Amino acid sequence: MNLDQDFDSPWKDILEAYFREFMAFFFPWIEEDIDWEKEQEFLDKEFQSIVKEAEIGRRYLDKLVRVWRKSGPETWLLIHIEIQGSKETTFAERMYVYNYRTYDRYRRPVVSLAVLTDDRPSWRPDRFGYEVWGCEVSLRFPVAKILDYIKEEEKLLESNNPFALVVISHIKAMETRNDPEARTRWKLNLVKRLYQKGYTKKDVIQLFSFMDWVMHLPEELSKQFWEEVVSFEEAHNMPYVTSVERIGIEKGIQQGIQQGIQQGIQQGIQQGMLLNAQEMLIEALSERFGVVSSDLTEQIKSIDSREVLKALLRQALRVKSLDEFQDVLKRAK
Repeated sequence: MNLDQDFDSPWKDILEAYFREFMAFFFPWIEEDIDWEKEQEFLDKEFQSIVKEAEIGRRYLDKLVRVWRKSGPETWLLIHIEIQGSKETTFAERMYVYNYRTYDRYRRPVVSLAVLTDDRPSWRPDRFGYEVWGCEVSLRFPVAKILDYIKEEEKLLESNNPFALVVISHIKAMETRNDPEARTRWKLNLVKRLYQKGYTKKDVIQLFSFMDWVMHLPEELSKQFWEEVVSFEEAHNMPYVTSVERIGIEKGIQQGIQQGIQQGIQQGIQQGMLLNAQEMLIEALSERFGVVSSDLTEQIKSIDSREVLKALLRQALRVKSLDEFQDVLKRAK
């Protein structure tokens, strides 16, 4: 089972965790007019029902958020966000369909926004419409293009907005697609900046999770990368990332070797890694949410796939409650 295909893109997690920073980075004129003292609400379930009714093409990520305006009469409205990772001929049409169907559902203004993360500089859809016999229908929507930030590398590196690191991670992933050694250097550079900017442990883990997803490394270079991360964290006495996942996996290998005499060394390695992955998941949930029930512990220990456990561990670092994690766990089974 490829669990990662069932989970939403890490863009979802990073957007929800840093929604205000997302708006300030890509659409600052809108961020300035949102009343941030009033709580924002992500309408995921409601929007999914709209999406199912009007499915057009393959989605990358879409979100619907209820916010309040500062200017004008006190009222709430909806922001519809699309993160699009590839050129798609029906994209502008889909933006239009989702916009009008959302308006039809809520009878409130709907602001549609698009962030394009593809590698085609000339692809910039920002409107959809038609006119027949004097009847005209149209939608024009603001668009942010990741490629537009390529020439702003220094500004991105100096910025304290978390989305600056998100964007440069995406850019460097594209630039180093065929140069894994350069990608390794950049990934290490960016991870070090997570610590240098003074982010909290939670922020470091959240942002690193995105970097790790977008800047995937081949096995040998990944091992080299993690050795350097371990050394860096030890030197600065901040074992944030490595304490959560990779160090535990390496210890699991050693435990597996020691426990594998009866079943064979290879089987022992796999067993140790599996047991350690289960323990890491339980520990991560305990650190974030307190005591983990015996029932949930048993459910985790019944999982016999290390890949599934690793995917669940990433989700454990992103969910907002144990109840939400339980929902994720049900989907994984």
